[in-house]
Amino acid sequence: MANTEQSVHRKRRIVNSLMTILTAACAVFATSILLFIISYIAIQGFSSLSFQFLTDTPKPVGEGGGIGNAIVGSAMMTALAVVLGLPVGIAAGVYLAEYGKNWFGNIVRFVADTLIGIPSIIIGIFIYTLVVMPMGRQSGLAGGLALAIIMLPIVARTTEEMIRLVPNSMREGALALGAPQWRVSWNIVLPAAASGIATGAMLAIARITGETAPLLFTALNSRFYNFFYDQPMSSLTVQIYNYATGPFEVEHAMAWAATLILVGLILVINIFVRFLTRKKF
Repeated sequence: MANTEQSVHRKRRIVNSLMTILTAACAVFATSILLFIISYIAIQGFSSLSFQFLTDTPKPVGEGGGIGNAIVGSAMMTALAVVLGLPVGIAAGVYLAEYGKNWFGNIVRFVADTLIGIPSIIIGIFIYTLVVMPMGRQSGLAGGLALAIIMLPIVARTTEEMIRLVPNSMREGALALGAPQWRVSWNIVLPAAASGIATGAMLAIARITGETAPLLFTALNSRFYNFFYDQPMSSLTVQIYNYATGPFEVEHAMAWAATLILVGLILVINIFVRFLTRKKF
């Protein structure tokens, strides 16, 4: 009997060790791919980086040029998308988690899941028909609206899942003290889920920052600085597309440099949010 138990424990230890090694190998493999991609982008694009490149506008081949207008345009359209999509998405997620256990909540979840799976180019065509055609031109406003629609369901579903992870005992304790449901959600549940909600928001921002197809239909492009949402507006992704599809090697080098800037911006934003939402002991 003792030998049988020892044999079972030995098999369990072997299986546990094998699975640990397998999962560690998968983690190293995934991390290695990410590091390889970032390293390759850095090697290809670092040589073209300069202050002039970051502040200048596109120019004819051989005369320099840069992505300053694209950086400003991407920042403005992303900011508009965050202002429009983030509050609505968080509010929808709170409703789904706290009050959405009914037919209406199920419909909202289904619509959100469907929107997440819809190709972004369809969102671009939708905004093109709804906003661009009545305005008579592409604009930063149309681009921001398209990005907000892409962002909204991601934030809503992530917020719902993060709020569901908050222990019910925290809600019950606050309700037992006489707090109304809305105050429990606002003062107890949301702060407890803030870190997860912020992570979901960053995933959504990273998603819309890398979108190109909807912006080709809505914001189009501009070779100049533009600070007005009712005019065509450049973006990093569209500028990368234009440089990468150009026939000259100098444009390809600038495309790699712009890609490096885009990846770096996303990395900095993620680190900043992680710092703000870190747990303090």
